[in-house]
Amino acid sequence: MDIDQVLLNFNPTSLMILNIFIGFVMFGVALDLKVQDFKNAFSTPKPMLIGLFSQFVLLPAFTFLLVLAIQPRPSIALGLLLIAACPGGNLSNFMTHLAKGNTALSINMSAVATVAAIVMTPMNVMFWGSLLPETNAILRSFTINPWDMLELIVLILALPLAIGMFVKYRKPDFASRASKPMKYFSIIVFIGFVVVALINNWQYFLEFVGLVILAVFLHNLVALLSGYFAAKLFKLREPSRRAIAIEVGIQNSALGLILIFNFFDGLGGMAVVAAWWGVWHIVSGLTVAFFWSKRPPNNQDFAVNGGLKI
Repeated sequence: MDIDQVLLNFNPTSLMILNIFIGFVMFGVALDLKVQDFKNAFSTPKPMLIGLFSQFVLLPAFTFLLVLAIQPRPSIALGLLLIAACPGGNLSNFMTHLAKGNTALSINMSAVATVAAIVMTPMNVMFWGSLLPETNAILRSFTINPWDMLELIVLILALPLAIGMFVKYRKPDFASRASKPMKYFSIIVFIGFVVVALINNWQYFLEFVGLVILAVFLHNLVALLSGYFAAKLFKLREPSRRAIAIEVGIQNSALGLILIFNFFDGLGGMAVVAAWWGVWHIVSGLTVAFFWSKRPPNNQDFAVNGGLKI
């Protein structure tokens, strides 16, 4: 069976429940955010802008070049392009802290990238996906309306973020108490979703995962390296290089899966790519973070008062 013809099983009720759960996850993320976080992000704009450029420009462009180089099946190629268009994942802040990176930059970049994804994710999917005849044919076959994709992202990202930040502003004590449980909840929801999707489509996963293992490995490696060396090229200090590398290398594959099931009917190659990304980037991210945790940045990377320089 051709992976480009397989539509994975995920019924509309389950999909609606998942969308609601992801909304709760984003609400939980917002309980840690304040308007001041966004102001801080641009008080020293250089590392933030480099990180966002790496996330939403370099990674999609390098993903396109990777697709040209390895020439995977069209649905796998479009899955890689879609994952590259997503913002960073929820575990990136923890991994950056473990890696002795610039955790403040990581947190600020996660917040700004999530908001930017409302526009950048559908725009990147449609732009890069339309450049290849095979992936453009998939986009046309599902009659993807970028405004519909934008509407869904607003509902599952922007609206919960706004509500969560409002709760943080009005009820800071409640937000502080609820933040940690919501983080655990978000991890459980993501793992649960991947497990349910795999169980419902286990035979397809076993049949096709071999086709995506190498592609996802190379894609994740490109993501980590592009973030790190973009930061190095612009002469950011080591802690900020680590933060940007991890932010770009840990993608929100849960958002990718939601878009795949909402707009592409769970198209086989795309869904298997996103599901395997969700597993692999945890393995690779923790491996890189543990490696860096044993190699603290040089003293010159820290300010006299103990805060990290950019």
